[in-house]
This record gives sequence, structure tokens and C-alpha cells, in this order.
Amino acid sequence: MDHSGHGMNMDLPPFTLGRGLEWSADPFFLVGCLLALALYGWGVVRLMRRGDAWPVSRTISFVVGVLTIGLVMCTKLNDYGMVMFSVHMVQHMVISMLSPILLLMGAPITLALRALPVAAKRGSKGPRELLLWLLHSRYMRIITHAAFTIPLFIASLYALYFTPLFDFLMGSKVGHLAMMVHFLAVGLVFFWPIMGVDPGPNRPGYVMRMLELFAGMPFHAFFGIALMMASTTMVGTFENPPASLGIDPLADQTAAGGIAWAFSEVPSVLVLLALLFQWKKSDDRQARRKDRAADRDGDKELAAYNAYLASLNARGQ
Repeated sequence: MDHSGHGMNMDLPPFTLGRGLEWSADPFFLVGCLLALALYGWGVVRLMRRGDAWPVSRTISFVVGVLTIGLVMCTKLNDYGMVMFSVHMVQHMVISMLSPILLLMGAPITLALRALPVAAKRGSKGPRELLLWLLHSRYMRIITHAAFTIPLFIASLYALYFTPLFDFLMGSKVGHLAMMVHFLAVGLVFFWPIMGVDPGPNRPGYVMRMLELFAGMPFHAFFGIALMMASTTMVGTFENPPASLGIDPLADQTAAGGIAWAFSEVPSVLVLLALLFQWKKSDDRQARRKDRAADRDGDKELAAYNAYLASLNARGQ
């Protein structure tokens, strides 16, 4: 089976960044991006009309996250990603690692819980109640648990690219679309418990979140190095690129490996900084709560501790 091009126009000109950013929208992702922006915007406007505040930084993060998805799926990058391993790897890394982090930093679930109306009748289930039910369901506890997310995150690389499954999926537009949706979903469920911005069924402590982050990231680096060191092409889809591109498939595969290796570092740093910032804010809030409690009760805890020290001193004398 000839994997090069899969029925698409084979007269692609040599890839350049400017040409890659030309408009070439995938209908599914275009509608999805527009719908996500519309729903998020509705939520923010609803809160503002009610007089509630919503951080501008969260809105910016979510919008940029959606735009990164549009960048790799609704431009010519998506066409070149069907025949060039390096461009495909950019798509994969962005949509599975960068986009999910930005979307999660926008706290869309928190926004939905605050913006959705409560069910009109007591005991009935509206959209907000259904979302809460889903968040606390056994299904969510399983798919957001580290024992599930970390193996899934790793398998999405090795079990896909190093088996015939990748060539099968790339053999059709539907298969390619399903693969990209899978990458986005895996990134979201992997980073959701780690980021800790939105409520979820699994919310480990900060140290455990860092361990989960670093448990998955090295496998991206190893995967990239394996591609870079390979002496033959490892994926049939990209073995015969269009002659008009003038690229060597092995060199393109090496570039793809370099992209996968480099991208394993960027999200790690981004998430680590976000975690450290959240940790500091949490400690600050806890300190303020203690200060307020001390003001209310006249700092009974300190007085009790001083009395305890005085009793020890008296016993010593």
C-alpha cells in the first residue's frame, strides 16, 4: 500500500512557515474551536452580568489554547502533516501537550460550574447537576488516575508509532481526525489532575503532582531520541514523500525526533512553574486564614503554647 498522500493533492510546494500558515480548515476542528470560544465567552459574559469577577489571565490562556489547536488543524500545516513526519510531529506535540495545558489553565470546568444555572426543580438534573455528577463518577476517577493516565500517555507514542496502527489511521481522513482527537483527549486527562486548576475526582498533593509530571515526560524524550538515532524509516506513511517537496524521509524523521525530544522539556517547565505558583498561593491563603483565626480568638494557640513553656519552666525549677 502506498502511504504517501492518501488521495490528497500530491503537488504540494516545498514547505515554508509562511505557506504552512495559509488557511486550510479541517471542518471538525474549525467548528469545535469556534464552539469552545463561544461557550467560554458565554460563561464569562454571564458572570460579568451577574457582577462576578473572572480572571482575565484565565480567559487569555483558554483563547490562546484554542488558537493553538486552530493553528495546527485549520491551516496548511494539517495538509503538510499528512506527508511530512516533522510537520506531523509539530501537530502532535502542540495538540497533546501545549494546547491542553493552556486550555486547563483557563479553568473551563470552574467557569461552567459558576455560569450554568441550577436546576429549576429540586431533585431534578440540569446541565450543572449533570456536570457535577460526571465529575464525581467512577468513570472520571478511573480515567484521571495516575495509574491510567501515565500508561495511556506513554502508549500514545510507542504503541501508535511503532506498530501498524499509525499507518492504518493515516490511511484516511477519518482515521487522522480520530488520532488528533485522541492526542488532545490524552493530553487533557494527563494534565488535568496535575494542573489542579479545575475541580476533579483525583487531586493529589503538590509533590505527587510533580512526580506524575516527571514520570511521563522522560518517555517523550526517549521516543524522540529513538527516532533521531534510527538508521531506517520507522513509519511507512512518510517513506515516500511527494517529489515536489524535495525532502529526504530519513532526515525528516530525524527532525521529527528532535521536535519530540525538545517538546518534552517545554511543557514540563511550564507546568512546573504553574505548580510552584499554585503552591505558593495555597500557602499564602493558609497563612492568611491562620492570621484571621488568631485575630478572632486573640491568638489562643500562641497563648496556650506560651503557657505550656511556662509550665515546663516551673517544673524544671
